[in-house]
Amino acid sequence: VVMDLMDKVTDIFRRGLSNSFYPVPQQAIGVGSAFEGWSPHAHDLVYRVLVPLSPPPGHAFQLELDTAGMLRRNACVRVQLLCTCTRGQLGDDMLCFLHHPEEELRRRQEPSLLHTLCTGAYLDVQKTVHWFHRFVRVAWLTLPESRHWCLRSQPSGRSCKFQLSKDKESFAIEIVFAVRQGDSDVFVGSQPAEAGILSTTWRETYAVAEAKFFRHVSRQAPRDSWHCKCLQLLARFQTGRGFSSYALKTVVMHLLNTLPPMQWRRGDFRQRLVDILKYLHHSLETKQLRHFVLGNASLPTEISLPSSFRAAEPPNLFQHLEISPHAHAEAVQEYIHLLRC
Repeated sequence: VVMDLMDKVTDIFRRGLSNSFYPVPQQAIGVGSAFEGWSPHAHDLVYRVLVPLSPPPGHAFQLELDTAGMLRRNACVRVQLLCTCTRGQLGDDMLCFLHHPEEELRRRQEPSLLHTLCTGAYLDVQKTVHWFHRFVRVAWLTLPESRHWCLRSQPSGRSCKFQLSKDKESFAIEIVFAVRQGDSDVFVGSQPAEAGILSTTWRETYAVAEAKFFRHVSRQAPRDSWHCKCLQLLARFQTGRGFSSYALKTVVMHLLNTLPPMQWRRGDFRQRLVDILKYLHHSLETKQLRHFVLGNASLPTEISLPSSFRAAEPPNLFQHLEISPHAHAEAVQEYIHLLRC
């Protein structure tokens, strides 16, 4: 239902904005626990979708990555104008933003992306979210689903959140916008970040690569594989005070990439839980948990990564435990809580 709805919305975008110079939404990609099959709270599902954005005609996106911190890299999306004087495929009516007088451009053509959703020369997250959010509310009224479902907006600054409900059925959708790095499965996205981050800052996200990994495992695994149930059970009892559910997910992904698929059957459930807890215990003792995507040379080849990723030094997700004894003590208590459950 969610992906069908997103396909219809993005199709309306492409048709409705064909003569404008806004970003072009591509096919949405389901990411996160609800689409990976291990969401711990069935009653409180959030279907997170990533919508890649392509530059409109006459524009190009150039990513400027901050490589100083490999764990949570920030990026800016610089918007550049391209010369279209000799590009007949764009249509005879399109004027070149670089070589036509400004007065003529204002009179005959929609403004460039630089004058709508940018701050300076950079694509602005909050302006992009506000633009898409406003358009979805209008586009929703044209869809047949609007006669049966109620769409409610949820407040959010760096993503679009909606609640869909019909009778007793209800679920949440969060739309995150992203720009692809080359032709890889790594993007820079608009996902929520810490307070005070600039609206022109986009965060590197590996959500698509991780979702593709879970799909790869599901294709290889036997029908009665319980790998998602292992993660779902542990995440359900994890409170999030000491370490995140993403840390648990990372541990399980490392084990899924190591143990043969046939060893995750229902009869192996107890042993796999023990393996996950042992791996987590070792990671807490050493205060080291390797990032799953960055620096992982053994990822399936169907997951496309930027050329430097597989040979990179994997960041440590537990680096904060090395720095803060208090954070480490909280993580240990969280681990003890999991054992007791």
